[in-house]
Amino acid sequence: MKAILGKKIEMTQVFDDNGNVIPVTVVRCNGNSIVGIRTRERDGYNAVILGYGVAKHPNLPHRGIFKKMGIAPVKIMREIRKEDIEGTNIGGTVPVSQFEVGEKVFVTGVSKGKGFQGPIKRWGFTRGPMSHGSKSHRVQGSIGASADPARVWKGKKMAGRMGGVRVTLKNVSIVKIDDEQNLIYLKGAVPGTRGSFLVIKR
Repeated sequence: MKAILGKKIEMTQVFDDNGNVIPVTVVRCNGNSIVGIRTRERDGYNAVILGYGVAKHPNLPHRGIFKKMGIAPVKIMREIRKEDIEGTNIGGTVPVSQFEVGEKVFVTGVSKGKGFQGPIKRWGFTRGPMSHGSKSHRVQGSIGASADPARVWKGKKMAGRMGGVRVTLKNVSIVKIDDEQNLIYLKGAVPGTRGSFLVIKR
């Protein structure tokens, strides 16, 4: 399991060897460190806790935990399951060079929040007639039967808050890796706004 944490910087484009334009998302992955280890003997499974960024105002419990480990408090922590944790030490760094160009990775982030939206935008419902006296243009219509079950079914697609949820894209290609600036160029768009936090793993 390869994994790294990063911040979404921007979208841009690069050219391949044949001159084709490839849209890419630039992710900055500097400052990754190992801040914890889970072992099968103690916790029941093997995992590594990755830390990203520097916490400007850590709370008292976090300050005590990181002071005990002898490392600076981090802003974000994520636990990554790994079968083999031999040679992994707390305080070690996680480089972008562990990935290779052309690899397929999973990218997890929080999608952009759209606020309260109707069923057409949120779920792709078809609109009603726009003329001939119709007053049902973008409304939802019937949401259930009357006598049976005499209620709205659980999970019914209706208007409500859209976006702002955890999304994982699978099989995203790595187009380019910049070791000097700790940048990873991912093909296409990924969830989240500029400056949002991403988890990249294989």
